[in-house]
Amino acid sequence: MSIDHLALLIPGNFVASDPFAGLDATLNLFTRAEALGFDSAWVRQRHLERGVSSASTFLAAASQRTRRIELGAAVIQMGYENPFRLAEDLATADTLSRSRLQVGLSAGAPLYGALLGDRFHDGDPSGVDYSHARVLRLRDNLRDERFGDEEAWIESPAGRQRPRLHPVAPGLADRLWYGGGSLYSAQWAGQHGFHLLIGNISRGEQSDDLFTAQAQQLDRYLTHWGAAGHARVPRVALGRVIVPTDGADAASRRRYREFAESRQARTRAPQGERRTLFASDLIGSADEILSALARDPILPRVSEFRLELPYDLEPEQYLQIIEDAARLIAPSLKTLTPTLSRERERENV
Repeated sequence: MSIDHLALLIPGNFVASDPFAGLDATLNLFTRAEALGFDSAWVRQRHLERGVSSASTFLAAASQRTRRIELGAAVIQMGYENPFRLAEDLATADTLSRSRLQVGLSAGAPLYGALLGDRFHDGDPSGVDYSHARVLRLRDNLRDERFGDEEAWIESPAGRQRPRLHPVAPGLADRLWYGGGSLYSAQWAGQHGFHLLIGNISRGEQSDDLFTAQAQQLDRYLTHWGAAGHARVPRVALGRVIVPTDGADAASRRRYREFAESRQARTRAPQGERRTLFASDLIGSADEILSALARDPILPRVSEFRLELPYDLEPEQYLQIIEDAARLIAPSLKTLTPTLSRERERENV
C-alpha cells in the first residue's frame, strides 16, 4: 500500500488577548495547505483551552476560503455534545463546503464535566449515557430519514411539513471517523463502519511498544470491518507529529528541539493507570524525518498520512513547517511505503 492522501492536523491555538488573530491565521493555514496540494486539513477541537472549541463553526468558515481540500475535525468528544444539535451544525458546515467535511469522533464522559458542574450538566450526570451509543445517535440524526411516524407533521411559517433534520447533507453519515486508541475502540469502529484515525497516542493493553499496540488495533479494526460486511472501503489515516527544520531559522530550530525534548520522557514507558503510549515527535531535516518514517511499521499499512503540528508555535513557523513538508517530505512519501513493504517481506523470508 502507498500513501495517496496527505493530510494536515492543525492545533488552532491563539493567545488569550487576541483570539481573532490566531483563528484567522489558522484559516490562512487551511488556504495555504490547499495551495500546496494537501488533500485534507483537520483542526483539533479542544475545550477550556486556547484553541478551537467548535470545530463545526470553524470548518464552516474554512469552507468559504477553500474550494477543493477536505475539511476535518479531530476529534469531537461526544460527551460534550447533543447528538441532534451537533448533527444540525455539521450538516450546515458540510452543505457550505459542498460535501467536503470529514468528522472525527470519540465517546466517553466529558473530561472536564466535574469541573463544569451545573454550567454544563442538567441534573445527575451519572444518569447520562456517554457510551458509543451517543456516537451512533449522531449518525442516525445525519441519515436521510424523517422523524416520527407517518402521522408526524410540524406547522411553521414555512408551511406544513414532515419533520427531519435540515439541511440534508448527503453522504455525511458515511464520512464519520473514530479516534481509535484501544483494542475495543478499534473493534467498535470496524463493526459499525466508521473510518479509523490512528494518532501518536495509544493504550498499551498487550504491549509496552506503541507500534505493536497500534498494529494490534489495526488488525482488530480490519477484521471486524470485514466481518460486518460493510459495502464501503474503510479509510485509515495515520498521524505523527512532524517538524521539518530545513527552512527554519536558528531561533525556530531551538524552539522545535526544546519542544521535542520536553516530551521525550513520556515515550520511554507506558504512562499512568491506562498505560498510555506516546510516539516520539519527528523533528529534524526532511531526510532525518523520512529515515524515521522508514522505521514506522504502521505506515506501509495505510494509504492516508496526517502530519500533526505542535501546539503554540507562531503562524510563520507553522507556514515554514507545512511548506517544508509539502516540498521535501510529501513527494517521497508516495514512493517510500512500497519500498518499506518489499524490505519487510525480504526480512520475513
